[in-house]
Formats: sequence, structure tokens, C-alpha cells
Amino acid sequence: MQIYKVGGAVRDRLLGKNVADTDWVVVGATTDEMLNQGFRPVGADFPVFLHPKTGEEYALARTERKSGRGYGGFTFHASPEVTLEEDLIRRDLTINAIAEDDHGQLTDPYHGQKDLEARILRHISPAFAEDPLRVLRVARFAARYAPDGFSIAPETLALMQQLSESGELEALTPERSWKEISRALMENQPQVFIQVLRACGALKVLFPEVDALFGVPQPEAHHPEIDTGEHVLSVLQQAAIHQQPLSVRWACLLHDLGKGLTPESEWPRHIAHEHTGLKLIKAVNARYKVPRECQELAMLVGQYHTHGHRALELKAATLLELLQSFDIYRRPQRFEEFIAACEMDARGRLGLEQREYPQADYLRGAANAARTVAVQPLREQGFEGPELGEALKRERLQALKTYKQNHSA
Repeated sequence: MQIYKVGGAVRDRLLGKNVADTDWVVVGATTDEMLNQGFRPVGADFPVFLHPKTGEEYALARTERKSGRGYGGFTFHASPEVTLEEDLIRRDLTINAIAEDDHGQLTDPYHGQKDLEARILRHISPAFAEDPLRVLRVARFAARYAPDGFSIAPETLALMQQLSESGELEALTPERSWKEISRALMENQPQVFIQVLRACGALKVLFPEVDALFGVPQPEAHHPEIDTGEHVLSVLQQAAIHQQPLSVRWACLLHDLGKGLTPESEWPRHIAHEHTGLKLIKAVNARYKVPRECQELAMLVGQYHTHGHRALELKAATLLELLQSFDIYRRPQRFEEFIAACEMDARGRLGLEQREYPQADYLRGAANAARTVAVQPLREQGFEGPELGEALKRERLQALKTYKQNHSA
């Protein structure tokens, strides 16, 4: 039995980065031998075990053969006869196919170190094109390592294009796709993920609503970058720079989908795009079974982001309606995330990345003004049920009117 450290742990150590998780491959062992040493089995499709003390994953060396469509369409074979080189060749990229023994000795049969030095993401074998999930994975790696100067090898991008055109991407499960998408959006440069998907033709398959935004113009006075797709990329980039959470990044990606539905005759204006885009945002949310908090924020940002930009101009009644829509009394964090998404939208414009966004503090002040209205004094005046609700609304409206007057004074 020989045990090797593999994959990301080796790759990131060689790049001088922090290693978060460590995976191991075991050569020359059987399932019974692993169980006898106290390892706990977790793999349903192939033999993966958890170390009895560290909890890290140890997988028996295995080969794989394409047997169906999609990410799960593979037959695996694990046995003591499978060599380390045979196990490594089934991996996606050369930089992920380097193994290290307990003496620090590297096994690198597919020249991953050379590609690390050259900053290239390159597939190992033609079998790369058998797994559609690798399109998303490579695009995610491109987003992660773009700050380090990595690019995708042309021949690898060609295989990704082949996969995108094959119909295999449609066979991916929503859950597996979302796992890759959500991880990619949290990388250093999530806009690169979208750029790579577009370059290989996968964006029009996975996110046709986002793909449709490229080439759609916006008024230059508000959007010096003009192109709506390029604007969305910039907004995503700002969200990463400002270390926004996943829910905000997801909302940033989808906030302008309605502009893809604007008739060319109306370009570059996009009247009511906030409302026309809601059905598209809803469709994307459903397609990937997106977590509820991400779904809700994306819908609210899509509908109200222009309200955010025009916050200082809004009438008190409109401002109250906005605050009520976010349920600021019970869910204050969601309104904070809305403000953040609006600010990223404002900054994601060519040459305006450093602009001030006074609307943020104004909206926070408005929310605080509405929250200061106490319920108990109204109850003491005899208001109950629907009448209490109406009284609360009147008091909050008055508080917002006062807030507006004080702010403009």
C-alpha cells in the first residue's frame, strides 16, 4: 500500500498558496485493507474513505470509462493493480495531476509543474471531453488563478467548445451545476468565469439570458462602457473587489436580464427592464435550484435597483413601499445586501469604479427612521388588527417625510 497526496493540495503548495483541504490516493490496497485500518467508507460510486483521525478523504486508485451522459455517466474500476499514473490520467488538468509521497517526492507524469510555471490550464487527455462538468470547473479555475496570470490552453478551450456544442451540458444536474457556479462566483475574479463560458460557447447553453446581454447597448451618459454584458462583468468584478457575499454576487449577475428583451428599435433605452427581467431571473433561479436567500435577493434587486439609484429623489410613499418590500423590520440584513448590490451596479461602469454612492447612507437612514416608529404607543391608543397596521403605516410615512425634510435642509 502506497499513499500519495494529490490534486489541489499539491498544486497550491507549489504555487505558494495556503492549502485548505488535502486529498489522498491509495495505490495497491483493497477495500478490506482500508476498513481493517479503521477508515470509514463514504463513496457510493467508488471507494472513498475518511481517515479515522483526521477525517481527510482517501480514495483507492481507480480508472474510469464513459458509460452514459453527464457528470455521473461513468463506470469506475478500483483495484490494487491500478497504478498511480492510471489514476492521475483520469483527472482534468495537468496541474491537478501531480502526486506527492510522504517524503515530498513528486510524481508528475503529465508535466503539471511545467504548466504551473507557464501559468497554463491544460487538459491531460482527450478523455477530458467526456465530462461536461469540466467546462464549469476549468472556467472556475480560470477565475481563481487569473490574478496569477493563468490562461487556458487553446486546445483545452477547443475541447470545452466541443463539449458545449455536444448537448452534454444539459445533462448536468442542477445541484452539481450550482455547486460549481456558486464556487466560481466566490473566486477572486468571478467575471473571468463568465468570460470563459462565453468564449467556449457554454454561456448561451447555461445562461442564455446573460449571454443575450452582450452586444446590447445602454445610454453612454450612464454607462460609458455601453455594452450591457460588459457592464455585468464589471459589476461582478466590483462585487469581488468589495468582498460581497454569494447572494449579492448572484444578484449582480442577474440584475439587468430584462435589457436582453428590449426591442432593438428602443435601444439604447430600456424602459421597465426591471419588470420585464423578473420572469428571466425567476427562470434562472429555478433552473439551478438556487438557495432561497439568493433567489429572493436576485428578484428584489432586479425589481428595485433603479429605485436604489434614485433613492434621494423618491417620494416618502415610494420609499416606504421599497422598505416594506424588503421587510426591513424582520430582515435588516437583506436590505443591507440590496444596498450593496446597488452600489456594485453603480461602480461597475467604465471610469466610475471609484465614484461615491451617497444613496447607500441615505437608504440606511430611511430604514432607521421607519424602524424608530414604535408599536406599543399605537396599541395604547386602542389600535388593533388591520387598524394597527394602517396606523403604523401612517406613522412610518410621516417619519420618512420628516427624514426627507431634514436631509434636504
